[in-house]
Amino acid sequence: MNREERNRGENVLECEAVSRWFGGLQALKDISVTVKQGEIFGLVGPNGSGKTTLVNAVTGFYPPQSGTIRFEGQQINGMKPYRVASIGIARTFQNVALFKGMSVLENILLGRHTFMKPSMLASLFYWTWAQKEEIAHRRKVEEIIDLLQLESVRDEPVDVIPLGMQKRVELARALAAEPRFLVLDEPMAGMNQEEKEYMVRFILDAQEALNLSVLLIEHHMDVVTAICDRVVVLTNGRKIVEGPAREAINDPAVIEAYIGKPKDAA
Repeated sequence: MNREERNRGENVLECEAVSRWFGGLQALKDISVTVKQGEIFGLVGPNGSGKTTLVNAVTGFYPPQSGTIRFEGQQINGMKPYRVASIGIARTFQNVALFKGMSVLENILLGRHTFMKPSMLASLFYWTWAQKEEIAHRRKVEEIIDLLQLESVRDEPVDVIPLGMQKRVELARALAAEPRFLVLDEPMAGMNQEEKEYMVRFILDAQEALNLSVLLIEHHMDVVTAICDRVVVLTNGRKIVEGPAREAINDPAVIEAYIGKPKDAA
């Protein structure tokens, strides 16, 4: 699916006039954003601009105090994070949030938690019911390991593999939840150029193979312009620019938000 075809998709995520306060600080000020089915949508801005706060509002960690958020037409304001995950939204985190001491395979398998429903009866009849379910979960995880080329480290403890690989494991864990909408919070943070190129390729492969819509927070503008269909730029909790990635990034208001006015830079 090319970019032009993606942009004709229906809205899958709609944020209307979303605001969020933390004490006397207004972190989001009437933010309205729509993400279309099948597109990769960029959310960019300087540190402290409100990007992660908006993502946390969408995923249920910090619900908006005003405004409306809808996913596939369903209002999700105030849903707990586990409920948001259960309806098809998965995310990664800015800081790697893997379980140390557990293997790559075990960490990815944890992404299946929304499908795991403990049952005393199933436990009693493990060999006929629970074992069948466990095998199905492991089969899905193995498919994701193949997709993201993690076979060589599947049994390694996550604490001993490189950061770039850990970020890929976190992506794999999110994909294990079988989302329709994927939120990536700075997936390239701390990576070298080679690791970034690998991650870009795997995001694009996953987006195409699994028919995902993606909301991407990213500071690396080369990545944003390479893979995002559209972007919104935030600064101080406000939306200042929205449009095609390359045009938005080169907007004078965006340049000013990042480096200041010429007299400030001087």
